[in-house]
Amino acid sequence: MGVTIKDIAKLANVSHTTVSRALNNSPLIKPDTKNKIMEIATMLNYTPDFNAKSLVMQKSYTIGLFFSYISDGTSASFLADTIKGVNRVIDENYNLYIRAVSDIKDFSIVNSKRFDGIILMSQSNIDNPFIYDVIQKEIPLIVLNREIEDPSILNILSNDKEGVYEAISTLIKYGHRQIGLIEGVEGFKSSQERRDGYLKALIENNISINDQLIVKGNYDMESGYNAMKELLNKPVKPTAVFCSNDEMAIGGLNAALELGYQVPEDLSIIGFDDIGFAKYTTPSLTTIKRPIEEISIMGLQKLFSLINGEAPTQNRFFLNTELVIRNSVNRTKYES
Repeated sequence: MGVTIKDIAKLANVSHTTVSRALNNSPLIKPDTKNKIMEIATMLNYTPDFNAKSLVMQKSYTIGLFFSYISDGTSASFLADTIKGVNRVIDENYNLYIRAVSDIKDFSIVNSKRFDGIILMSQSNIDNPFIYDVIQKEIPLIVLNREIEDPSILNILSNDKEGVYEAISTLIKYGHRQIGLIEGVEGFKSSQERRDGYLKALIENNISINDQLIVKGNYDMESGYNAMKELLNKPVKPTAVFCSNDEMAIGGLNAALELGYQVPEDLSIIGFDDIGFAKYTTPSLTTIKRPIEEISIMGLQKLFSLINGEAPTQNRFFLNTELVIRNSVNRTKYES
C-alpha cells in the first residue's frame, strides 16, 4: 500500500487537512509548515491519489474531447491531428475522454462532476442540442471547427471559404475554366464552406457554374476515388478538380491515373488539409493547409483559462489557411 496523506500528517504532527492544503499549495498554510510537509512527502516518495484529490478540490481532472461523428465522415488524419494538438497542452494530471456526440443516447452522462471542461470539434449542427445542454450545466466549453452564431460561446476555427476561394482563383489564373468539385459530407459545415469558396471564385471570375462538374464525396479515399471516376466519365471533362479534403484527393488521384490521365499534364488536382501523406504522393499534392493541430492547441489553452475562471478577451478566433503549391497542378496554355 502506498504512502497516504495520513502517514505524512503523523510524521509532521499536523492534521491530514493541513497536509492536503499544503500539497495543493494553499495560501492558508504557513511557509515553514508547508516546507516541512513537502520535505516529508518527497522523502516518502508520496504520489497523490487523484480520486481523493478530486473529492477535496471538487474537480474531476477529466477533459472531454467530443466530435460530431467518429466513424462516419471523420478522416483518420483529422482525428489524429485534433488529438495530437490537445495532447500537446493537456496537463499530465488530467485524463482525456474522447467520444462522438452522435453516439450519445443520454446527455445525463455529461455533467460537471464528470468533466472539468469540454472541447467540441464540431462538424455539423447535429451538435447544437449537445452544445446548449453543456452550457445549461455550466461546464466550460470551447467549440472548434464550426462557426457558432451565439457570441457567448468561445469559438475557434479556420477560414475554409477564403482558403478554397484562393485555390480556385489560382487555378483560374493558371488558365483552367472547367474546374470540378468533389464535395465533402452532406450536412457538414466544412463541406458547405468549401463549396461556397469554390462557387464564389467562379462567380467573381464570370465562369458559368456547371452542375455536371460537382459530385459528392464522403471525406474518405474510397469516395474520392469513386467521385473522380464519375467526373471523368461525364461528357464535360474537367481540366482541374478541387477535392474537399486530401484523403479524397489521394483517392481521386489514383482514379485519374487508373483511367490513363497524366497528373498534372492532363488534369490538375488540389486537396484540402495538408495531411502528412500529401507531400509523398506521386505527383506530390497541391493542397490547402488547415491548421487543425494549432486550432486544437489554442482550444485547450483557452479551455484551461475558462476552467481557471479567466474571462476571455474575445470569443471568436480565426486561424488562416495556406495554399501549398506542389506538383499536382499545371498551368494551361490559356494562362491569364
